[in-house]
Amino acid sequence: MIRPFAHTLDNGLRVVCVEMPHLHSAELAVYLKVGARNDPKGKEGLSHFLEHILFRGTADFGSSKAIENAFEAIGGAPNASTDSDSTCFYSRIHPDHYQRGMEIFASMVMRPLLNGVEIEKKIIAEEAREDLNENGEEINADTIASRLLWPNHPLGMPTIGTLESIAKISRDDLNAHLSAFYIPSRSVLTVAGPVSSKAVFHAAVETFGAWKDSDATPPTPRVKKPRYASKIRFVRDSDSQMTLQLAFLGICRSDPRFMALRLLRRIMAGGGSSRLHLRLREELGIVYSVEALIGAYEETGCVAIDMSTSPENLVQAIDVTLAELSFITQEPIPDDELNRIRTLYLYDLEYSHDSTYELGNRYGWGELMGITRDIEKDRQDASKITSSDLLEVARAVFAPGNLRLVAVGPWTSAMKKQASALVREYEQTWQ
Repeated sequence: MIRPFAHTLDNGLRVVCVEMPHLHSAELAVYLKVGARNDPKGKEGLSHFLEHILFRGTADFGSSKAIENAFEAIGGAPNASTDSDSTCFYSRIHPDHYQRGMEIFASMVMRPLLNGVEIEKKIIAEEAREDLNENGEEINADTIASRLLWPNHPLGMPTIGTLESIAKISRDDLNAHLSAFYIPSRSVLTVAGPVSSKAVFHAAVETFGAWKDSDATPPTPRVKKPRYASKIRFVRDSDSQMTLQLAFLGICRSDPRFMALRLLRRIMAGGGSSRLHLRLREELGIVYSVEALIGAYEETGCVAIDMSTSPENLVQAIDVTLAELSFITQEPIPDDELNRIRTLYLYDLEYSHDSTYELGNRYGWGELMGITRDIEKDRQDASKITSSDLLEVARAVFAPGNLRLVAVGPWTSAMKKQASALVREYEQTWQ
């Protein structure tokens, strides 16, 4: 039986243990509530940079190789990620050695050397260049859409930063960011696997109990209500295909309509039976794949539909996608379609019982963000969703004023003109 337990240490660190006795590996993670939205203006990419630099050595493990070797000795391979809201350090490990894994991660977040800044700048700059064309223009559709969704806000900036901002980051900046945000009250330590919660909590005290908190953390900038108007951005690139994204301002992660949005995403572009997949790929053959993703934050959110197609098919792809979106905001989802998608979602919930990573993230990241939901609660909520619920959230999200259309590739002025006309036509269907 899977059972999540939580405990808060005296220093404010929350510890979550998910007991999964039927498995043979464990997932260890440290979640921190700091991400790109906490980067100072002009130092975009600082949170991502700090995540990288912690792998370059600590007072106890003097190099990246020493850290890697220490994790390999307990069956692990450490990794990390930074997004807009959070940073996570994680590794699968042998369940007999989770305390040793804690010791390594504790050393990284509490006693880093912050060495190799100039070398790391070169590495991250190379990563950033992957999102630029030959003229140095941004060609990452996600970033371009984010700038349109949340202009003049950190959520609209690339998590990795820009070449200019990366070059400005100093060791002092990293140290200040570490002191302000890498603190126990903004962190969650998670262990999921065949482990004992009592032993995990004791190990957490041993390894993280000396971590000092801070009361000097800068406030997180909030998103002001965006301007309600559709926007279009075409960026030229020499690729053979057009990358197309239709992003819509969505709902925040605590919105009671969020479960309905999850199911709606699957209906629109969440698999082989989804509407856009069947229409664009199976019927027309103009895309290889189409995918819809949800971005959700404390006060805002988005839904992004992504695909690539040849330039001559771009206008048709936009036309068909907007037509499908218009249709789903006007006609209720048939019960058989809703039940099929709901059943698949419920099966995915069951499958997550076999994943230490998924359950560690569910209860660890959920605890960090204050939205912890157990599987049974999700099951109950999904079972209650009706076609009317889907219609309501579709009309709220896919309204024309929420649309941000981004096209990247070898476009022509005629394509852009036709795309603009299609967006205006989409707007008129709502009047």
